[in-house]
Amino acid sequence: MKEIRFFSQIKQRSTIGLLLGPIAFFIILSTHPVGLSEAGKAILASSAWVAIWWISEALPLAVSSLMPIILFPLAGGMTLEQTTASYGHKFIFLYIGGFVLAMAIERWNLHKRIALVIINIIGTNLKSIILGFMVATAFLSMWISNTATAIMMLPIGLAICSKLDDDPATRLNEHTAFNKIIMIAIAYSASIGGVATLVGTAPNLVLAGVIEEFFDVQISFVQWLSIGLPVSILLLGLCWFYLTHIAFPFKKNAFPGGKALIQSQIKALGPLSIQERRVLYIFIATGLCWILRALVLDKWIPNLDDTIIAIVACVAIFIIPSDKDFNKKILKWEEAVKLPWGILLLFGGGLAIANGFKTSGLAEWVGLQLSSLEGFSPFLILAILVTSINFLTEINSNLATTTIMLPILAPLGIAIGIHPYIIMAACTIAASCAFMLPVATPPNAIVFASGHLKIKDMARTGVWMNIIALIVISCYVYFFMPIVWDLPVLN
Repeated sequence: MKEIRFFSQIKQRSTIGLLLGPIAFFIILSTHPVGLSEAGKAILASSAWVAIWWISEALPLAVSSLMPIILFPLAGGMTLEQTTASYGHKFIFLYIGGFVLAMAIERWNLHKRIALVIINIIGTNLKSIILGFMVATAFLSMWISNTATAIMMLPIGLAICSKLDDDPATRLNEHTAFNKIIMIAIAYSASIGGVATLVGTAPNLVLAGVIEEFFDVQISFVQWLSIGLPVSILLLGLCWFYLTHIAFPFKKNAFPGGKALIQSQIKALGPLSIQERRVLYIFIATGLCWILRALVLDKWIPNLDDTIIAIVACVAIFIIPSDKDFNKKILKWEEAVKLPWGILLLFGGGLAIANGFKTSGLAEWVGLQLSSLEGFSPFLILAILVTSINFLTEINSNLATTTIMLPILAPLGIAIGIHPYIIMAACTIAASCAFMLPVATPPNAIVFASGHLKIKDMARTGVWMNIIALIVISCYVYFFMPIVWDLPVLN
């Protein structure tokens, strides 16, 4: 009954939001904020309308993301040409290329083989099998959407869960506890793994796009990896320790039959097929090019970009045959049209808002309004913001949250004397680390649907994991990002 009431409240929220969006728009347009241009006021009013619809999910996120195309030109914020240009931003095509590569990996079951091999290498007893699941899920989530990763890992997890019997000599019901921990581990590690790479989760690309819009600076794959990967590894290790030693402390560590089951599933896949090998070669080549581009390849190919690398991989998937028959390709276009077009529209809407903030002078005006925060502890403000973003994401899409907040955080960083990249990166990562509720992230919803978890299970476990994540993110990004990215200190 609690679950029914919870989702009923979400529906009420969407109905209220549908009305509040246009009301907020007209109220803001009727005001006269001191120092704000008419174009800035139009962008502010339009952004408020879109943000309310995003947060309340009054309409599907993709539909709400089209509203800037209507509102910005009509309200006088930006021209139609300027607005629609954001929907063709290069990072949208980077995501398209990465997602087509992920679809090819899924098409030929390479992801399942990778996951099972990692689990087989790491897992020999109960706790190490859990670690194997988490490492495999996190690694896949670095390259494949966390939603697809969670869906793929769920049946493997359920098969393993059925093999652990309860020990009557202990108070803990090992079978029930193991079911819960595997489900939670899959959800958490899918979100944590996505933090590591620029293409791992959508908010990372939104951050890169907003930074380019505001500061005309490109964030490379390697540059983000230098921040995202260490945070991801730290969180994954702490999450595993928390789940296995604190949240669900198992007295026994033996897992009879678990290793054999994993090996039998690997054996059932058979030898590596020619299709898997070819997809694997493209996957490795793409990853290496992304990593080596800023380090080496730029010297040989000056105009090379991470987006170009992604699109080359995408095109190669449609050129390279899947077997000896040249007419059969690794991926058919009919399969590729299943791309998450809604997310691409949400990207475009967010980048249009970021562009509007910059070109209309709204960003500078917001910075002036926030200048009163100067003198407060930058770290304290960062920690409060990271916490707020994290808990907002518990009831709202992390992509929508970052899309709304990043254009505001850029001038805020300058106002409080902390480099904008720091505050923006910390809040972006925090938005991907919401662990408490089923609606917070797609992986949470997927494992909740398995029937092994209740909302109270996720909330009780997730609140502490949220706290751990917030501490790690705030400290690592604040103290280490300026060193790793060689950022100047703002006064």
